Amino acid sequence: MAATPRFRNDADAAPDPEDTSGPARSDRTHPVDETLPPLKMFTSGLQHVAAMYAGVVAPPMIVGPAVGLSPKETAFLMGASLFTAGIATLLQTLGFWRIGARLPFVNGVSFAGVTPMVAIGKDRGHDGIAVIFGAIIVASLLGFVLAPYFCKLVRFFPPVVTGTVITLIGVSLLPVAFNWSQGGNATADDYGSTTNIIMAAVTLVIVLALRKLLRGFLQQIAILLGLIAGTLVAIPVGITDFGATKDADAVGFPTPFHFGAPQFEIAAIVSMCIVMLVCMTESTADMLALGKIVDRPADERTIEGGLRADTLGSAVSPLFNGFMCSAFAQNIGLVAMTKVRSRFVVAAGGGILILLGLFPVAASVIALVPLPVLGGAGIVLFGSVAASGIQTLASAALEKGENALIVAAAVGIGLIPIAAPEFYHAFPKDLLVVLDSGISTGCVVAIVLNLAFNHLGRKPDAEADAGVKELEEVNAPSVGVH
Repeated sequence: MAATPRFRNDADAAPDPEDTSGPARSDRTHPVDETLPPLKMFTSGLQHVAAMYAGVVAPPMIVGPAVGLSPKETAFLMGASLFTAGIATLLQTLGFWRIGARLPFVNGVSFAGVTPMVAIGKDRGHDGIAVIFGAIIVASLLGFVLAPYFCKLVRFFPPVVTGTVITLIGVSLLPVAFNWSQGGNATADDYGSTTNIIMAAVTLVIVLALRKLLRGFLQQIAILLGLIAGTLVAIPVGITDFGATKDADAVGFPTPFHFGAPQFEIAAIVSMCIVMLVCMTESTADMLALGKIVDRPADERTIEGGLRADTLGSAVSPLFNGFMCSAFAQNIGLVAMTKVRSRFVVAAGGGILILLGLFPVAASVIALVPLPVLGGAGIVLFGSVAASGIQTLASAALEKGENALIVAAAVGIGLIPIAAPEFYHAFPKDLLVVLDSGISTGCVVAIVLNLAFNHLGRKPDAEADAGVKELEEVNAPSVGVH
């Protein structure tokens, strides 16, 4: 069997002088660590920003009015979220010391915290925002301390678990694309209109056609080109809103603690600590998925660095009036589709996010993309993530042991929040932070069942030992050392 090419990892220490692999060794830079020409770097990074923009600004758009902020203050909150998402993304992609996964990993405002943040700050104005920021700081610092221990869970993520979780990530994101395709605002008169859905379908067809017809770099930025083309088509249709561009300020720095010094309340801190654990669970699953896609499996060190970047970015975020940051799974779909694996491309996207936060007028240009257009492209992006999960499950030996049963139960339970959103309506609100995330519940179920069926209660006789060994080889964690 031919030897697997060995890539040089720029994030690691110098090569071992005792390595005697000889001619079989290759010092070719791993695609994750490659830099692209400036134009390709910028356009590919902009494509990542376009894919995540709506997800970053959505939480502040919901939380701002809920706590009683004015439209102008809510717009400020949105700019701050873009700025802090850029900082968190740079921490992940470039990193320093043992902080950062150093993968093409995008970070932004976590949607998992929206419900508890609204509950914490509802109708309390600036005081509500200050309490939210205080709780985020405490929860993030606690997460930073726990990161070296939390990453040990990677041993409980064999292919049968990672494949299930990656599939759930993609499937859980698809309703977001469907919502965008309908218009994004369920209270709007045109929500779900024929016009919106046709625009989503047109964008989807454009993206697929570009992927089929284009070659090379242009094929890699087919999503970006599709979004531009879809937006141009949407202008005469009348669903492109230029109001944000007209009202946007040219320059606007997110003044530290703009809404006042952080305040600390026990109940709020407990709620955000639960959110932080959910975010850490999802980020771990996302790192494993991304590592699989870019051919650099995420080991404990990678996950530890990624979780530290998540939590440090979240701790710094309130300083600039931003919320808790975590992985953006939709960008994993973009990496899978474009095959552009360079972390420096995503770092360029992080730089663009920072500029958008500093120049609201530039951010408003990105906001010109109508949500139905974004939804059409999102179907391809999120579907690519689900396809990657199915591909991983294909290597999980579902015919052995109870692996198929593990997948069946985990996927079934993980789909509950999608298929029946009101299923847990009678449960305590604090539990809904976890239960309303199909990714988190499916992940926990897959881990527990994998332990129960593949690790616990095995017979000590030789025949049973041989069976356990065979099954554990199949279910070995899909991670490696950089």
